[in-house]
Amino acid sequence: MLETEGLTIRFGGHAAVDGVSCAFHPGTLTAIVGPNGAGKTTYFNLISGQLAATAGRVRLKGRDITALAAPRRAQLGLGRAFQLTNLFPNLTALENVRLAVQARSGRTLDLLSRAARHQDLTDQAMAHLKAVALADRAGAISATLAHGDQRKLEVAILLALEPDVFMFDEPTAGMSVDDVPAVLDVIAAIKARGDKTILLVEHKMDVVRSLSDRIVVLHHGRLVADGPPAEVIHSDVVREAYLGGAAESDHG
Repeated sequence: MLETEGLTIRFGGHAAVDGVSCAFHPGTLTAIVGPNGAGKTTYFNLISGQLAATAGRVRLKGRDITALAAPRRAQLGLGRAFQLTNLFPNLTALENVRLAVQARSGRTLDLLSRAARHQDLTDQAMAHLKAVALADRAGAISATLAHGDQRKLEVAILLALEPDVFMFDEPTAGMSVDDVPAVLDVIAAIKARGDKTILLVEHKMDVVRSLSDRIVVLHHGRLVADGPPAEVIHSDVVREAYLGGAAESDHG
């Protein structure tokens, strides 16, 4: 579904992502981990088109999309939820999601269209808000939402776009303990469908363990480990690069 080949970006003389080759398959959730500054978010930015690669290729469903801008990649099925929320701040939660539903449907609404004629768009948007436990905040202006609710709203928008590839960059960052399960349940439900490809950047190793089929480890912009969670988490290279040399016990 998605593949990077020798993907590289240099800032001056520094390679923030250095020759990363990796393939991601439908029905799988791959966690991308590594210490701060390892290149995880930069790798996401290269895949989704927020940054232009210095070298290498990105392919989606076999098509080379390296030269395409982010909006075109999204149209082709690449969905990205950002580490920092990316919302229309002056619109309500419902309006934010309804715009995504409308974009996915390809339907054009003019300013004179009666909302009642497009009740199906609103109904779909509400269903996505319910999925992330945000239906009770549908009428709230998104800028006034708590940070955790803004993160949940962004996941609802991503659901509305129905991409083939879901990219989550620390989806639970800044959330309260009570908010986290709703988002993790949504990600687990997407995975359970079996037809979507999911990439997850996450620092919380309990989340990584519970959701991932595979772990990819980046360190200094390079791919240093790739395999099943139990194998990768306890590998020497991860203990040195990700855990600072401290062995994580089976109970950790």
